[in-house]
Amino acid sequence: MRRRTFRGAVAVMALTTAALIGTAGSALACYPSDDHATAVPNPKIRNCADAKVPGDTLVKSGDKTDLIEFTGGVPDKDKTLTITSVAEGVTITAIVVKGGDGYNLYVPGKKGLSETPPWQDLKSPLNGGRQVPTISHWFVCGSKKDTPPSETTAPTKPSTPATGTTKPSAPATSETSVSPTSTTAPAAVPAGNESGTGGGLANTGFDNSWLIWVAALLLVAGGGLLALLKFRRKASE
Repeated sequence: MRRRTFRGAVAVMALTTAALIGTAGSALACYPSDDHATAVPNPKIRNCADAKVPGDTLVKSGDKTDLIEFTGGVPDKDKTLTITSVAEGVTITAIVVKGGDGYNLYVPGKKGLSETPPWQDLKSPLNGGRQVPTISHWFVCGSKKDTPPSETTAPTKPSTPATGTTKPSAPATSETSVSPTSTTAPAAVPAGNESGTGGGLANTGFDNSWLIWVAALLLVAGGGLLALLKFRRKASE
């Protein structure tokens, strides 16, 4: 009787354990939904460290970022996420899409997923009802290189002006300029001989020969005056 009781107790424990395992399995139902991803049951995963994948958590759902460009993936609303591009210097090692009781792990270059974007229609695993649940959250793992600051050229110092006065250069002669017409200067006329009389006085527009006669008369008058004075002196003696 004791052996039968013991065997019955063992059977009851086995059935109970199986029932508990089945209940736990149904509570964490997670089924593959994408051939490019690995379905993992885990309702509490939050970052790349939890997923045990290499790389830092670069972007999480709800973040404003310029590291990636994406569409969809709105938590508790959308069922798919599409990453269209990745910024220069960013390397993606994994994409985790969580929904229901598990998450899908996408690794670029693995399971037929392309190494570079776009990565389209990323989703979470199927739930217990074999339906694709809405995304609860998602995050992207990887690394980024710091972009070195662009080199700036130092402003050029103004050159010191040279000491001394610089003579202005002569203006260039235009090829189209017209040189003035040269004229022949009139022949110089000797002073006092403009009328051709040979006199030394300037030509005033009239004949100057009368001056000779006036001078001669003055000489005659002067001689006569001297002679008169000399005659009177002798007479007075």
